[in-house]
Amino acid sequence: MTTSPATTTSPAESSRSAARFIDVHILQTLPFSNVNRDDLGSPKTVTFGGAVRTRVSSQAWKRPTRLAVEERTGEEAKRTRRLPLQVAKDLIGRGWPEDLAELAGVQVIKSTDSKLDLENNATTASLLLLPDHAAGALADLAEKHREALEKALGTKAAGKGLLPKDAVHEILRSRNGSIALFGRMLAEIPGAGVDGAVQVAHAFTTHSTSVQADFFTAVDDVDQWATDAGSAHMNTGEYSSGVFYRYATLDLQDLARNVDDVMFARQLAEAFLIEFIQSMPSAKKNSTAPHSIPDLVHIAVRSDRPVSLAAAFEQPVRAQTDGWAVPSRVALEGYATKVTQLLGASGLVHHAHAGMDDDAREGLGAKAESYPALVAEALAAAWPREAGEVTTP
Repeated sequence: MTTSPATTTSPAESSRSAARFIDVHILQTLPFSNVNRDDLGSPKTVTFGGAVRTRVSSQAWKRPTRLAVEERTGEEAKRTRRLPLQVAKDLIGRGWPEDLAELAGVQVIKSTDSKLDLENNATTASLLLLPDHAAGALADLAEKHREALEKALGTKAAGKGLLPKDAVHEILRSRNGSIALFGRMLAEIPGAGVDGAVQVAHAFTTHSTSVQADFFTAVDDVDQWATDAGSAHMNTGEYSSGVFYRYATLDLQDLARNVDDVMFARQLAEAFLIEFIQSMPSAKKNSTAPHSIPDLVHIAVRSDRPVSLAAAFEQPVRAQTDGWAVPSRVALEGYATKVTQLLGASGLVHHAHAGMDDDAREGLGAKAESYPALVAEALAAAWPREAGEVTTP
């Protein structure tokens, strides 16, 4: 009787099979626009490689991504200081007297063993990020303890905690898919903080830029010729344009810690990748309509560490006869090739790209036919299917 030799796996192959990070690199051309303003209304900037670039902050691109992810998954999170008012409004809608409902709203904060401060007995001093069902759950808790609240109304007892602390804490610690992806800073409630699985870099232009001023006027439509034939309003707006490098990474281990269900974790990863590619900050959208799509998306699934390719543009790209977009794609491919050479390929589980170029850019892996196909290939590499099951990264 003969036996087949045991199958062995090399250390390199073993490393390649353990997906840990999904890196997303995007080159996107924005026309004349100002999608993220500073406190003076000018486009944000950064000096990099000795050159001034236009910058879009990570939070400006993360918020539309988060909202789109929530719409896709059906799990919303609300960032607010008005939780007491939310609870009171919910209870008033259930027929509670206004003063009793307001007391219940205050009690969801006063009953916690925390450093959450209340301002004017209406809003919290800190922003809270909670699942959209949290206010309703707290209102339900108040319903169960309505008698105690009624007895305390108008007395000194109203200043003490009247709701069960542990039950309130459990609701304030609750999370959903959006919070699992993007995290939550809530140090005031023990155990409520969540380390997000997503990290997003500030986007910046691959080349130097300068602010472009736009002088504009507005005309008074009512009896405009009666007293003054001139403009009713004059002002100047500031804008820029260019090719932006965008980068984000998704930590699959952090996501698995935040989400127990493997299939839901994969669904969240898919939603994030698709919506990060498609999202666009909304500032000045009515006056510039800057709704471009990425020129190039490169996704790398890694087992070792996340790798930004921002340094590909430390030397500013110079526009040739074909503009900045093509030289930017060339620079990204060249730098990615060098990174793979220096780090070795053992940590690279999968990499591929899709974009405007007809030919493949071999330094960025295989060429996918579309951005959805590119995302699907990355997810298949991160969560390989064995016997019809999705395995945990």
